[in-house]
Amino acid sequence: MSEKGSIFRATGIMGAATTLSRVTGLARDMVIARLFGAGFASDAFFIAYTIPNLFRRFFAEGSLTAAFVPSFSEIYHLRGREEARRFANRCWTLLLLVMTAVTVAGVLASPLLVRLFGGGFAAVAGKLEMTDLLNRLMFPYLFFVSLLALVTGILNVLGRFFLPSLAPLFLNLCMIASAWFLRPWFDPPILALGVGVLIGGGVQLLLQFPVLKGLGFVPRLVRNCWNAEVRKAALLMLPGIAGVAVYQINLTISRLMASFLPEGSVSYLYYAQRLFEFPQGIFIVSLAQAVLPSMSRQAALGSLGELKDSLRFSLLLIVFVTLPAAAGLTVCAVPVFSLFFMNENFDLADVRYAAQALIAYAPGLLFVGVSRILAPVFYALKDTRTPVRISFWTLLVNGGCGLIFMGQWGHVGLAAAASLAAAFNSLLLWRALRIKIGSLGLAAILKESGMLVPVSLLMTLGVAFVLRFGSWETIGGGGGKLLILAAAVGSGMVLFAVGCWLFRVPQARELLGLIGARIFRKGSS
Repeated sequence: MSEKGSIFRATGIMGAATTLSRVTGLARDMVIARLFGAGFASDAFFIAYTIPNLFRRFFAEGSLTAAFVPSFSEIYHLRGREEARRFANRCWTLLLLVMTAVTVAGVLASPLLVRLFGGGFAAVAGKLEMTDLLNRLMFPYLFFVSLLALVTGILNVLGRFFLPSLAPLFLNLCMIASAWFLRPWFDPPILALGVGVLIGGGVQLLLQFPVLKGLGFVPRLVRNCWNAEVRKAALLMLPGIAGVAVYQINLTISRLMASFLPEGSVSYLYYAQRLFEFPQGIFIVSLAQAVLPSMSRQAALGSLGELKDSLRFSLLLIVFVTLPAAAGLTVCAVPVFSLFFMNENFDLADVRYAAQALIAYAPGLLFVGVSRILAPVFYALKDTRTPVRISFWTLLVNGGCGLIFMGQWGHVGLAAAASLAAAFNSLLLWRALRIKIGSLGLAAILKESGMLVPVSLLMTLGVAFVLRFGSWETIGGGGGKLLILAAAVGSGMVLFAVGCWLFRVPQARELLGLIGARIFRKGSS
């Protein structure tokens, strides 16, 4: 199979699994909105949930993945399975020790962390205390999800993508079940949701072990977990702790500043960001995760030309998906919140406030996608320092613009600042990568991507027309709302396909070719 075909196949597998996870994530957020609304308890939960999730980006999907996958891939492909197994065991042992210490420290330092991340809550009696209680309960989730990240890296390099991508589904199911069934047993009831997070973290990790056992890569504890190879990977990881999680850090900064705004602002940003992450998680994260093992292998073999081809192909796919998705999020913001979230605890004003934040987030989807593809190139080349330098300036842009914009537009200004920071981050990453490895074919990428602008505009106009027939300002009528929203989305997909055909969009032709080749291969096997 060609490298493009491998990337496309892996992206498709993870995208399918992630779609299931995101659907259950939407159901989870609907349950939270229905049971807890947007106010005191939900604000406290979302800030508390943000803290272990930010550290998760540091120690798990962020710096650990960036350092471990290229190193493990190089050992596996150049030195064999046995050496790769020894390396994985050493990393597993070291990570287990480190995360135990981090988890204990996080629980003990919870009051300080809560004041750092939600300082504005001090103005509301009992809100900081509630956030502290929830953070102490949920912080051990970090331990499980960090070990899951290492296991996921092993499975991805070995060509297994589906079950690791499905892991968030089990987290969502545990949170839904806990919130729904355990709520009467806790005071305050929001604690049941925190219990679901903790249970879900353990379930996600345990479900990966049958696949690892089948591959002969079940991690084991070893006495000597610190050698030259592990030290080299750790040195790659250290700068990543500051730089890889820039997107999550920006969101955290936004929520911190939102804690000083009127009650409900943190919740509006959270719900908007969750819907913003729906297309991001299904495709962007899947593609970034799929392309890292491929580019790590190409870098290890010194195939710089092939690495650039993989990068260009991935960037074109990102634009092909995120441009129409961003347009769709903008025009469907109010209808989506009205359909899925509007109830007695989440009224029309809440719908409008959350929708405004989503509209401000939407333009950043393209730039977040580009950044998520460019960053793995640095990791594949074992350069985690450059993203650190860039993330520093990105954080300044997000924080500075956030302070300015929130005074004028409140929580919507914070979402707009995050989009601007995402654009800034992607542009600096592109410039740094071009200096590092030479021309990336920007003119060709812009030419092919430019054809998607009129296509996306045609799609948006069609979707907006259909949505005019919905009663989005009233509670209830879910069946009618669902039919109209489904008709609007379906019309948009048809118009987008027709537009791609009329304007002869190259990405569409290449995707159809890859899909056709896969179907033909299956049919002849």
